[in-house]
Amino acid sequence: MNTAVEISLYPLTKNYIPLIDKFIEGLHAHPDIRVSTNDLSTHIYGNYDSVMRALNKEIKNIMRTKNRVSFVIKILNTE
Repeated sequence: MNTAVEISLYPLTKNYIPLIDKFIEGLHAHPDIRVSTNDLSTHIYGNYDSVMRALNKEIKNIMRTKNRVSFVIKILNTE
């Protein structure tokens, strides 16, 4: 089953750009998903299990930085 995810990361810190860049770079490291970005959000496409594995790993990596962050996620059951 394919899925599409729209995700926005809102770091609650003054130095927010490095966290966003780290998150997007982490997603691009997963060759089994497609990632595209725009000014407001990141879109992730692929097999549901692959997308969820990538999201789980990369969200956890950002949360481990001890910075306060907020994620807004929309998940669609088709590309």
